[in-house]
Amino acid sequence: MSYQDHINQTNALIQKQNGTWDGIDSEAVARMRLQNRFHTGLDIAKYTAAIMREDMAAYDADPANYTQSLGCWHGFIGQQKMISIKKHFGSTKRRYLYLSGWMVAALRSEFGPLPDQSMHEKTSVPALIEELYTFLRQADARELGGMFREIDAARESGDMVTEKRLLNEVENHQTHVVPIIADIDAGFGNAEATYLLAKKMIEAGACALQIENQVSDEKQCGHQDGKVTVPHEDFLAKVRACRYAFLELGVDDGIIVTRTDSLGAGLTKQIAVSNEPGDLGDQYNSFLDCEEIDPATAQNGDVILNRDGKLMRPKRLPSNLFQFREGTGEDRCVLDCITSLQHGADLLWIETEKPHVEQIAGMVDRIREVMPNAKLVYNNSPSFNWTLNFRQQVYDAWAAEGKDVTAYDRANLMSVEYDATELAVDADERIRTFQADGAKRAGIFHHLITLPTYHTAALSTDNLAKEYFGEQGMLGYVLNVQRQEIRQGIACVKHQNMAGSDIGDDHKEYFAGDAALKAGGADNTMNQFG
Repeated sequence: MSYQDHINQTNALIQKQNGTWDGIDSEAVARMRLQNRFHTGLDIAKYTAAIMREDMAAYDADPANYTQSLGCWHGFIGQQKMISIKKHFGSTKRRYLYLSGWMVAALRSEFGPLPDQSMHEKTSVPALIEELYTFLRQADARELGGMFREIDAARESGDMVTEKRLLNEVENHQTHVVPIIADIDAGFGNAEATYLLAKKMIEAGACALQIENQVSDEKQCGHQDGKVTVPHEDFLAKVRACRYAFLELGVDDGIIVTRTDSLGAGLTKQIAVSNEPGDLGDQYNSFLDCEEIDPATAQNGDVILNRDGKLMRPKRLPSNLFQFREGTGEDRCVLDCITSLQHGADLLWIETEKPHVEQIAGMVDRIREVMPNAKLVYNNSPSFNWTLNFRQQVYDAWAAEGKDVTAYDRANLMSVEYDATELAVDADERIRTFQADGAKRAGIFHHLITLPTYHTAALSTDNLAKEYFGEQGMLGYVLNVQRQEIRQGIACVKHQNMAGSDIGDDHKEYFAGDAALKAGGADNTMNQFG
């Protein structure tokens, strides 16, 4: 409903109460309703799923329409990100949030900092989704509250032109609520556990769940060693569990992102069940590192496969894990991706060891031979040394072209001495265009950075500590923080307002009228910021 429709509807409701509700202001009710557009997490999940579906269609029409997100580990961080995006770009279109399991483990577990191995409380994941959306909804309430105050000021001064403009802005207000792609790790248990957690995450507001093909109790960060994958049928059961959760809750267009860690995973915990040659289990097992044996030499406890009439013994490690053949990672990734899309996945995630457009594109080309509409979510990971990787890519490209590279030490290209060189400039330009290039060439629909705000928090805190506890003293804060906030228009320079003080004052006035004891009077020091 429009602003005026809310007022009219509430007026009609008040008039039915025989005078007992005459202390209720219908316009105040309209304002509170507009400031609380989403009543439940499911409202958010349905709204944001539709946004993602529209964005996926727009990308299919033109790869320049790729989407982006940054990982946020706290509601305030997500809120400030979206406020910043609206300030600088005027729209949140094609900008999302990412919820990183790594950051939940490192920053939000009651056990303290943990590695990314699914050891954190599974309940902390939906709790963070709910927290992020609480802060985004509060950003809406704060922004609209400011508009309502301006409307009141325009009315008091008789400025009808400004009042009409502001009312139009209220009607066309763009919410800070955007899609969250949320990391459910490897499902935190069996398929039933995955389903139960998926429901909690969707009820909290998640419209997109990212699930990976590692073993739950052996799960590792995608950029660490020791990753162990599961047979396809085991993984697909969890994919279906996520879909059932979406459908049960009425989010019919929910998005499932299936992540394959096979490129860097050389181990499996299980040998897949195979009923006939060439089936999915047989394809999975075909990548195992096996040796042909004579039945007479079989040892106690051996696992033996019958392959093409030969008896094959998969190599088993002391950990009771089985080993894949070296060099099969890319083939396994391609099979994983095709299989996932054929069984209900919407988007793919291929975890790579370096950011290289052609490496990603080589796999996507093969996937699209079978599934032409395949699209990726790609991790622009802080685990990559972007500077070194791209300088080495330029070095290798130049060398292949016959260009003289004798002035450069390939192993030492990170050195500051190369920063102003032609090679470094070329590398930085390739980093700048990586997302657009990857979207166009490698089918990357969504680019995200998993842990950026973990690193920015550490860097900004280090810089402040160095100055404040050093010779700069208080100037270290004023010069590098507060003065920059004021001059760059950072909203939280008015931290009382950001925390909801003005919203609370508005509510006090609705509830108590002239008797309200408000915090935003003449003696509020926030007035120093204009």
